[in-house]
Amino acid sequence: MPLYLLTYHGGSPNETDEAREHAMAAWGEWMGGLGAALADGGKPVVQSATVASDGSSSPGGGSNPVTGYSVLSADSLEAAVALVAGCPILSSGGSVEVGETVDIM
Repeated sequence: MPLYLLTYHGGSPNETDEAREHAMAAWGEWMGGLGAALADGGKPVVQSATVASDGSSSPGGGSNPVTGYSVLSADSLEAAVALVAGCPILSSGGSVEVGETVDIM
């Protein structure tokens, strides 16, 4: 079954302890609901840089930096996108990019 890389972008920061706890509970509930489709829960990204073809780098990850990732197993891109529908980052103004991965070796 193909694997799909989910890259999370944006979303509002949680300013209070209560908001952080609520957000973590929402993420736990959503990820728990994915069941066996969740191949790798991933991690948040706290720092990033963009590397250009000449080897130079700029901090911050560009105009829409990645804020985290996960990996799903699904039958198709459409199935993976359907699983993302309840992702908590979407309710906080963020977005999720879904990309099918392929084995190259």
